[in-house]
Amino acid sequence: MTARVDVLTVGYADERVASTVVLVRSGESVVVVDPGMAASRRAILDPLRGLGVEPDEVTDVVFSHHHPDHTLNAALFARARYHDHWAIYQDDVWTDRPADGFEVAPDVRLMATPGHSPEDITTLVTTDEGLVACTHLWWSADGPDVDPLAADQGQLEESRGRLLALGPVRIIPGHGAPFEPA
Repeated sequence: MTARVDVLTVGYADERVASTVVLVRSGESVVVVDPGMAASRRAILDPLRGLGVEPDEVTDVVFSHHHPDHTLNAALFARARYHDHWAIYQDDVWTDRPADGFEVAPDVRLMATPGHSPEDITTLVTTDEGLVACTHLWWSADGPDVDPLAADQGQLEESRGRLLALGPVRIIPGHGAPFEPA
């Protein structure tokens, strides 16, 4: 069996902001992607527990980038390793490594996808249905096509192209519900 992906909370970006928070289970690994801003901590913890997972069972947390709306609730997962664009952090150990191609867990790997920020990464998950991408290359299915906060729009578009070339069946954007790429 390949990895399982569940959205814990669907994000939004309008007069308020919250990240889309994702749970990935693969083998013995329990991964949370982008535990950032939410209306309350319960918006993350209640769905997690509803899926039979306690916060101390989370083995890994992935940050797509370092904006607070994607990282703010990281401390909910005290036993986890934390992954970003250049390292793994756990307790007082900082282990440098490039993210691109790094395997977080069976069927879960990272891909460098700069554009929104120079440090953006996408979490790629192989599921029974196909490849699922947790990414901030899109805010939501509705766009925006031009990211108003992009550090480099050209680089973002190049990263979108590289991701789409992998043929994902589902994209889970930074601030919206999952969608099937056109």
